[in-house]
Amino acid sequence: MQLIKFTKKGIYCPRGKFYLDPWFPVDYAIISHGHADHARWGMKSYLCHNESKAILQHRIGADIKIESLGYDDPILINDVKVSFHPAGHVIGSAQIRLEYKGYVVVFSGDYKTQPDFISTPFEPIKCNTFITESTFGLPIYNWKSEKELQAELHQWVETNKTNNRTSVFLGYSLGKAQRLMSLLDGMDDVYVHSAIHNLNEAISNSGIQLPRTTLLVNDFDKKEIQNRIIIMPPGLLGSKLLKRVPNAATAICSGWMQIRGNRRWQSVDAGFAVSDHADWNGLLSAVKATEAEQVYVTHGSQAIFSKYLNEIGIKANELKTDYGDEAMVKAEKESENKIGV
Repeated sequence: MQLIKFTKKGIYCPRGKFYLDPWFPVDYAIISHGHADHARWGMKSYLCHNESKAILQHRIGADIKIESLGYDDPILINDVKVSFHPAGHVIGSAQIRLEYKGYVVVFSGDYKTQPDFISTPFEPIKCNTFITESTFGLPIYNWKSEKELQAELHQWVETNKTNNRTSVFLGYSLGKAQRLMSLLDGMDDVYVHSAIHNLNEAISNSGIQLPRTTLLVNDFDKKEIQNRIIIMPPGLLGSKLLKRVPNAATAICSGWMQIRGNRRWQSVDAGFAVSDHADWNGLLSAVKATEAEQVYVTHGSQAIFSKYLNEIGIKANELKTDYGDEAMVKAEKESENKIGV
C-alpha cells in the first residue's frame, strides 16, 4: 500500500493530503519538532505536538495557522489516523505515526533512544514502514549515559574555576541548550545568550519548567560573569561577544566531538559528545523494535547504515531528504531573517 510518496517538496501522504516536515511551502504540514530543517517558514497550516507549538510560533511567526496534539492522541485526517509519539530528541519532538486500513507508517523525524533529564523518552512504535534518520549511523558513535556526561561537564567547570576561567558551552539554541541547562543545573549561575533566553521563555509559556538561567546582556559586567557558566549558540564561536568573556574556556557540545580531530579543527578548549541523536546502537535498536517490513534511511551515514540493515536481513533503502546539520543551520538563518531576529 502506498501511503506515502517521496516528492520534491518532501514526504507526502496522498490519502491524507498532507506533508511530513516538508522543505518547501505546502498547504498542510505535519511537523515532527522545532528544528529549522524540519519546521520551515511558509506553510499554510501546521500541526505539531503541544510542546512544539510555542517553539514554532517563536521561530516561524506568532501569526501562523497552527494546531497541536498530545502524545498518543490520534486524529483522523481524510481517513488517515495520525498520532504523535515521543522521539526523545528535543522538547516537543515526536515521531509521526500514520495508519490507513491497518497499514502503518512511522516517520521518526530526529530521535534519540538514550534518556536525558529534560525530554520525553523515546518510544518504539511497531509499523510496516519506518523512516529513520542516520546522523550518527557509524559504529564509532556510542554515547555515554547522562550521569557520566554530567560528571564530565561538572569536572570541567570545577577545573576552570580553579584556573580562574569562565566556562563557555556552545550548543544549538533548541535542544542542546536546554539539555546543557539540565546537566549543569545547581552548579553555579548559568548565563544564556538572548537567542536561548527568548526560546526558553517561549517554552516556559507552554507550561514546561526549565532550570533557572540568567540572560547574558550584550553589555555584561565582566566581573559578574567571571568564573561562571555561559551557554551560547555555536555560531558565536569567534564572535566579538565571546572574545569579551573574561578568560573564557570554550567547549563545543555535539556528537561530532566523539572524534577528537573535530575539537582541534574547531579551535576550542574542549569537546563533549553531547548528542540529541541516536548513536549506532540506538539506531539499530530503534529499527529492530519497529519490526518494519521496509525501512527508509535518511540524512547522515545513510549509505553505510542502510547497507548494514540489508546485510542483517532488514530491507532498507536510502532516502534523500533536505534534513541535517548543514540544512538546519541554513534554515535557521533563513527563519531568523523572516522574523527579524
